[in-house]
Amino acid sequence: MDALTGKSAIVTGSTSGIGLAIARAFASAGANVVINGFGAPADIEKERLGIETDFKVKAAYSPADMSKPAEIAEMVVLGHKAFGSVDILVNNAGIQFVSTIEEFPPEKWEAIIAINLSSAFYSIRAAVPAMKKRGWGRIINTASAHSLVASPFKSAYVSAKHGIAGLTKTVALELATHKITCNCISPGYVWTPLVERQIPETMKARNLTKEQVIKDVLLEAQPTKEFVTSGQVAAMALFLCSDHAAQITGANYTIDGGWTAE
Repeated sequence: MDALTGKSAIVTGSTSGIGLAIARAFASAGANVVINGFGAPADIEKERLGIETDFKVKAAYSPADMSKPAEIAEMVVLGHKAFGSVDILVNNAGIQFVSTIEEFPPEKWEAIIAINLSSAFYSIRAAVPAMKKRGWGRIINTASAHSLVASPFKSAYVSAKHGIAGLTKTVALELATHKITCNCISPGYVWTPLVERQIPETMKARNLTKEQVIKDVLLEAQPTKEFVTSGQVAAMALFLCSDHAAQITGANYTIDGGWTAE
């Protein structure tokens, strides 16, 4: 029997990258999953169908915009309607923008705070009541090494990720007697579309070539000089949903090649 058979999960920002890897890891352990995110409809349907075909579970898709609280609440309702419960919630959706503080567009600040931080509050708020009634739940927030340390030109992202770390601790304390855990995972640089897209912005902000950004900015931070993989983050998420992790709550797990050890 797979470890998560009979359980259902919502993973936000899961049409690609880390989120998709987490959704597929949960499905491989027997969980039904709701995936969420933007992308071409045909590509999203391919991933959704692929989860069902590869793992013989049910997979649904929510197009909820993570900057809109009402749509976030609807996504949680969809999970209950589709599968009867939402046992696991992974807040993974995220966007990035790189700029000096004085040139940082206010609309970019608002969008990053909304999608990277506020969306987690709204989804947790919507999912917790039913988790309490069932007496079991797992909440995982994708933070970042930037939940612990800062980098220049990323004021909104660093602020949001520090906020995620604090939200995780608060929720963990509130739910500690309900057999619901809340933890966050803080990866270093993972080679995902999000990281790839910020390279041109960083090239402009720091006047560097693409190769210099990868070597001297991205991997400079990680003593191993290697990117973290989506699969490694997904494996940690899967562990945090296991019975072995029942007494792990309020924790911030770094997977960053030693970045935050310095």
